[in-house]
Amino acid sequence: MPDDKLHKIKHSLAHVMAAAVQEIYPNARFGIGPVIENGFYYDFDFPSDNGQSIQITPEILPEIEKRMRAIIKKNLPVEQFNLSITEAIKEAKVAGQVYKMELLEEIKSGKRPGQPSFYRIGSFIDLCKGPHVKNTKDLPLDGFKLTRIAGAYWKGDSANPQMQRTYAVAFENKKELEEYLELQKELEKRDHRKLGIELDLFTFSELVGPGLPLWTPKGTLLRNLLDDFVWQLRQAYGYEQVDIPHITKKDLYEKSGHWEKFQDELFKINTREGHLFAMKPMNCPHHTQIYARKPHSYKELPVRYANTTKVYRDEQSGELSGVSRVLSITQDDAHVFCRIEQVEEEVQKIWEIISNFYESFGFSLKLLLSLRDPNHPEKYLGNKEHWEQAEKILRKVAEENKKEYLEAPGEAAFYAPKLDFIAKDSLGREWQVATIQLDVNMPERFDLFCINEQGKRERIVMIHAAIMGSIERFLSVLIEHYAGAFPVWLSPVQAMIVPISEKFNDYAQKIERALKEMDIRVEYDNRSESVGKKIREAEMQKTPYILVVGEKEEKAKTVAIRQRGKGDLGTQKIEKFIQKIQEEIQEKKSS
Repeated sequence: MPDDKLHKIKHSLAHVMAAAVQEIYPNARFGIGPVIENGFYYDFDFPSDNGQSIQITPEILPEIEKRMRAIIKKNLPVEQFNLSITEAIKEAKVAGQVYKMELLEEIKSGKRPGQPSFYRIGSFIDLCKGPHVKNTKDLPLDGFKLTRIAGAYWKGDSANPQMQRTYAVAFENKKELEEYLELQKELEKRDHRKLGIELDLFTFSELVGPGLPLWTPKGTLLRNLLDDFVWQLRQAYGYEQVDIPHITKKDLYEKSGHWEKFQDELFKINTREGHLFAMKPMNCPHHTQIYARKPHSYKELPVRYANTTKVYRDEQSGELSGVSRVLSITQDDAHVFCRIEQVEEEVQKIWEIISNFYESFGFSLKLLLSLRDPNHPEKYLGNKEHWEQAEKILRKVAEENKKEYLEAPGEAAFYAPKLDFIAKDSLGREWQVATIQLDVNMPERFDLFCINEQGKRERIVMIHAAIMGSIERFLSVLIEHYAGAFPVWLSPVQAMIVPISEKFNDYAQKIERALKEMDIRVEYDNRSESVGKKIREAEMQKTPYILVVGEKEEKAKTVAIRQRGKGDLGTQKIEKFIQKIQEEIQEKKSS
């Protein structure tokens, strides 16, 4: 909350940082300095005598920190005062603060709400509505750190001047700061963008374009294993697979309502005949047309379609990040067409699929009930009564599962309320993963119905269900959750065979064949390298098992086993090792 203690500390430290910058660069021009998650930033412009902006570098950050601490130690009051808008603009003009002048002019014209409010720390004055601490002595001397400098356009508009944004993290004390910095080091080691390349899971090409990952054989195997797992779970509940094209006429999305809401985010295709097509950003409208191909008796319902396929969204380049935010998104999508009285049972089945899937990775799940924003009904399609009915059903399912949940007004999709499942990873971070949406709007738009017991048309409802949501994004979470050390069942290579010399290549190949016959993913390293190097490289690839073979192992028909994270396990008969690894694979142990 804006009034809490840490928020005030962060906000006040942003002003102290600006004051320290002004001591070093008296001509600095100030933009904005808001509080953000875990810290704050401030945008600066450093004009020089020749009219060009000075580019500061990270080397200046320790000096800014030093001056910040000196300011804090002065125990200066943090004082609020007000000026008339005319006087405030005059003061900003005299000081050469062109960005503050622009903000003040917006207040004067009514574009920006409120009246000009200022805070003073020593000789430094800044336009700000607060809140702040009362005195710099309330700020922690060792609870903050400046972290990096980045370019940022004024007001986020590339037509405006580029400023230099200085980021910082801030906490109430040194202990919390150190814990955070240690976590950042661990996150850096686990960064999926780094590990994905090192483990040879995916790559990017400038010729193909940003946001369009290319999946290697190992990465593709991972994707397929995950998708196959979801399909096994769905198949047990009566789902059938369908397939749809990647493009559609504009008409489909006009009828569904997506065109009105998302047309600026669609990739569009103009045909030679002058028709306008779009790359599909979602699959549900296509699936409605499969259902609508023929009349359905109530006896046929529920009808359950599953479809893993790519969708495409025109994200801004600055929003792209590794495989967690891409232009081509693979969805493990499913849609259930059913009667309203069947919804609870169908949602429960999907709930069970989600629970089984995420338990296999050791994720704990929280639940969010995402509802309409009652203050902005214009943002949503469909009528109020249908929405209330759908929200009531989802709330009932959550309560019957005795699952603690939070309600989130304003977080619903524009066409349906939803249950969002939140997974906590091994570092304690939370990720929105699976989703169940109850849609009463799209069946209305596409006139989807069944023939009921009286032989009359009856409106049906539609349930949207994604288990991973985006395979790309889920894999980015999974890579960082495991730090690339996937459980045995999911590892692209489950065992690496390392002969201690070329004399034992034949025995190594014999073991390789035995493992492959049992569907164990195995490689054998026959390079003319030292055993130590081969083992180190297999460990760097996070291989679960390394099987070392030499004269002793060949005579005894055994393998010397090294297990990831446990080291040397001694020797075992190959049959016993196969039994051990098969049990791990079958049980889908999470680690």
